[in-house]
Amino acid sequence: DDQIERERVSQCLSGGCCALAAIYLMGKFYVANAGDSRAIIIRNGEIIPMSREFTPETERQRLQFLAFLRPELLGKEFTHLEFPRRIQPKELGKKILYRDQNMNGWAYKKVEEDDLKFPLICGEGKKARVMATIGVTRGLGDHDLKPFSSNIHIKPFLSCSPEVRVYDLTQYEHCPDDVLVLGTDGLWDVTSDKEVASVVMEVLMSYEPNDLCRYTMVAQELVVRSRGVLKERGWRLANNKLGSSDDISVFVIPLGGPGNYT
Repeated sequence: DDQIERERVSQCLSGGCCALAAIYLMGKFYVANAGDSRAIIIRNGEIIPMSREFTPETERQRLQFLAFLRPELLGKEFTHLEFPRRIQPKELGKKILYRDQNMNGWAYKKVEEDDLKFPLICGEGKKARVMATIGVTRGLGDHDLKPFSSNIHIKPFLSCSPEVRVYDLTQYEHCPDDVLVLGTDGLWDVTSDKEVASVVMEVLMSYEPNDLCRYTMVAQELVVRSRGVLKERGWRLANNKLGSSDDISVFVIPLGGPGNYT
């Protein structure tokens, strides 16, 4: 992340990205995630999560706590408090639900002038944004990112530190159908863990255990099904819902070789 900051001017690079990495070392898989990509292990049909997404919703309290400690990061445009909806000036003095960095639930407070500022976190689910701008809270880059028509930098709220989970391969006997799936949010936006596991099993069963192309074909099938088919009303999935409009990158990594097949 520091290198990106140093080179962003000399190499004319802007923007940022999430990062999901898997490293095999001495019998263990280390999976590191910074962003909203996801990794799961499918072992004997069981789904084992190997990451969690970092979004304004999942990291709400961290973001609000930083804003509480350093209010200068918000300028005079944002408030660290969260409200169920945007407050109107005519509601000054009235009571409204809110929550801060110490709260999981909601409480009532009397609306003050500062509460009319735009909230640090707004929206729900995939529409949640930090300063109405970015929907992911960990990753690399974005050093120059600012809200529209503002000089406030969002970077202080974005972390490049990944969460690391460890999976010990030596504790289990894996067969060629046991895999680690790494995918960007374009896959997971429209496909659940269970649906991914189903596609993995379906495709792997159509190939011999020692045919290494089977894993590439699984990844390809996951991409194709998540993108959907182009119809008159856009890209559609098999259930006629909208296909993913985001980047879809998928890796399928076998955990056991042909010799381990039982």
